[in-house]
Amino acid sequence: MVDRHADVVVIGAGPGGYPAAIRAAQLGKRVLLVERDRLGGECLNYGCIPSKALIHTGNLVRAIERAGERGVETGPVKVDLARLQQWKTSVVQRLVTGIGQLCKGNGVDVLSGHASFMGPNDLEVRKADGSDWVTFTDAIIATGGRPSDLPTFRFDGKRVISTKEALELPRIPQNFAIIGGGVSGLEIGMFYAKLGSRVVVIEIMEQLLPGTDPEAVRVVARNLQKLGVEVHVKSQARGWREDKGQTVVDIVTPEGLIARRADTLLVTIGRRPNTDDLHAEIAGVEFGPRGYIKVDRQLRTSNPHVFAIGDVIGPPFLAHKATKEGLTAAEVIAGHPVELDVHAMPAAIFTDPEIATVGLQEPEATAQGRRTRVGKVPFAAIGRALTTGESEGFVKLIADADTKVLLGATIVGPDASDLISELTLAIEMGATLADIALTVHPHPTLPEGIMESAEAALGQAIHVLNR
Repeated sequence: MVDRHADVVVIGAGPGGYPAAIRAAQLGKRVLLVERDRLGGECLNYGCIPSKALIHTGNLVRAIERAGERGVETGPVKVDLARLQQWKTSVVQRLVTGIGQLCKGNGVDVLSGHASFMGPNDLEVRKADGSDWVTFTDAIIATGGRPSDLPTFRFDGKRVISTKEALELPRIPQNFAIIGGGVSGLEIGMFYAKLGSRVVVIEIMEQLLPGTDPEAVRVVARNLQKLGVEVHVKSQARGWREDKGQTVVDIVTPEGLIARRADTLLVTIGRRPNTDDLHAEIAGVEFGPRGYIKVDRQLRTSNPHVFAIGDVIGPPFLAHKATKEGLTAAEVIAGHPVELDVHAMPAAIFTDPEIATVGLQEPEATAQGRRTRVGKVPFAAIGRALTTGESEGFVKLIADADTKVLLGATIVGPDASDLISELTLAIEMGATLADIALTVHPHPTLPEGIMESAEAALGQAIHVLNR
């Protein structure tokens, strides 16, 4: 057994952990980063990045199929999934290698193994060739989370799969059932539908993408219908069975019991924290009722020298949230008088079209009884959107009725995931509708929709009728 000491030990090298390790090293700390799998964590290796690589290709297929509308003659589109998987893997590997180089360049020591607390200031790291005993001054838990399954749909990695396996399928499933109509379910479902799968989505709640503005969800739902995706809301997958050599999933819908074929069953019902075998309780770390680690605004746990960030402290499960928390924790450890103070946390959903949100949504404002001004402009009124053939959706801004300070935004449409950053900055800086409306936006561009929406909220819109 090897004995080690570090000023800061970071457990988990995902989007929260490795930035925390690098920032702590930049601030003069001796840092050890422990990872049991691959640098980059689930987001880079099995989630955010590989899924977007595949989704981009699915969008490309769809664009080629629609190119005839613009006079571009093409033949039938064929996707070699094996080659696509190879390309996706090369993208992931390039980024993993880059993280390793960044850690090395910043003086972060990386140790491959599984960490478990053995006391309030020490832990054991089990490696392939033995164990290391590590003492630390401060530690950051960044172990992330993993997909949850169901008693009647246990993951087996072949027929009943998680998002990880869904992004690594060797062939395009003919019949694909998705249990859970949330973000991952719809992103993956739309991708495979574009490649030719017959997709059925089963969602127990009243709408797809629960918690998202229903008006935005309806735009995506129309595209699901165009892709031939069968959607059942207020429905529950009861179980699966073999019938004449084929897999069948039984679905309880408001209209009654139905059955659908499913070569592959994807379960995307939520996530749970990776705290198994971490033994954080030995270090005096307390957990909440759902198993997430309890932290304060500085990301400290009940042990003042142990911090926790990312999925392991609970929703929302966002990589950029984990990164912000990791940087904050590192700065707190370095003695900086900071805490997690985020006025606006954006979220992006890579459906077709994309949905992006930040701050207060219109249904939330209504439920809270807030007096608001709402400005909405459809992309059909934006010249650039029409030139690309992607004019579905809208930009919606929500502001305080009296001060006109921006409170939130919803974008559904082309490049929504990129457009939302302008509005995130606006909320962080306390911008008003006038600040946005009076800012000159280049023409013809999609961000003009943001400017026009601010004008609409003020009753000064040019390209839509003021109400």
